[in-house]
Amino acid sequence: MKVKKYIAETMPEAMKKIREDLGQDAVILNSREIVTGGFLGLFTKKNIEVIAAVDRTPTIKRPTPKKQTVMSEERPDLRGGLHSEKKLNTSERDQEKLLKEIEQLKTLMSSITNKQTTETDREYPEPFQSIHDLLEDQEIGKSLRLKTMKYLLKKWYERETDRPDKEEVHQWLKESLLGAIQDIPMGGISFEKRFVNIVGPTGVGKTTTIAKIAAHSVLKKHKKVALITTDTYRIAAVEQLKTYAKILNIPLEVAYSIDDFKKAKEQFAHYDLVLVDSAGRNFRNPLYVEELHKVIDFTDEVETYLVLALTSKYRDMEDIYKQFSLIPIDKVIFTKMDETSFYGTMLTFVEKNKVGVAYITHGQNVPDDIMEGSSKEIVNSILEVKTNE
Repeated sequence: MKVKKYIAETMPEAMKKIREDLGQDAVILNSREIVTGGFLGLFTKKNIEVIAAVDRTPTIKRPTPKKQTVMSEERPDLRGGLHSEKKLNTSERDQEKLLKEIEQLKTLMSSITNKQTTETDREYPEPFQSIHDLLEDQEIGKSLRLKTMKYLLKKWYERETDRPDKEEVHQWLKESLLGAIQDIPMGGISFEKRFVNIVGPTGVGKTTTIAKIAAHSVLKKHKKVALITTDTYRIAAVEQLKTYAKILNIPLEVAYSIDDFKKAKEQFAHYDLVLVDSAGRNFRNPLYVEELHKVIDFTDEVETYLVLALTSKYRDMEDIYKQFSLIPIDKVIFTKMDETSFYGTMLTFVEKNKVGVAYITHGQNVPDDIMEGSSKEIVNSILEVKTNE
């Protein structure tokens, strides 16, 4: 049996080639539409790929008897007489065998094609494929990955030489990622607003983060700082914050209601910065977020930061942000950077929600292990993985 692959613009054209090459007895095993030419989906051309086969053995070309389907052979019986013994037409057997072989061949060709497609299923040439794999591994969202790869390919087409080196592509990548979030305000407390409210779910390190911000403002910025806590649900959290306040020699007030909060605000009216620690509870309960309005006075002089842990799933981050969006969120704080090696979620979250990063924490040490958020810090944390490889 002879098997051959043909590529043509149309099926009639392919059939013409098959008849000329294999004859009228050729059998179509498989046909599919393919894309040829071009690069990365650009300037491509659609063709038809057809796999045909023909059996060159004489049994295929031998004409089939028109009427007789049996043959008679005369021979004597035990009584000396003659009788006819019927034989099965051999051409029918040959046809059944051929059909079975064709089905087996089609199955084999299909499995080979699927295997080749899997092994060669690479979207981009090097070094762009490595960059795409890095972005995907760093859990950067699909939409942002696509924008980044389009930017890199555009830069490649615009350059004069054929192949860029790794350093040049790395610089393009950095430009693209920075450009995605460059217009989003970043950075820590500006002290333009005296009250900064810190909110977030349980287990994200909110109280420790408040202590770091307070220590940084007192020891490095030389500001007059006070603390207000509304987290009356966790005694341990109040005691922990009291310990930090005592070490830093700053006042702390506990607010059980909106009236207590307003009294504390009046008491700390002459302070440079007042940090408010809100209760850390299950963010999935909408009543919790609504209760914040009953305790905290969200006015124009209050700035609110949402604390998110980088160890959380990205979908959970989005759910948390959506739940807390019932109150005005000015910026976010990412914690537990030291407990993960995947930082692309920061970039994806900021780019999608258009919200800046105030701080990023990377340990338990107070007042250390905290840095102000910036576009460069976020991008460098992602590209550092590539540098270390």
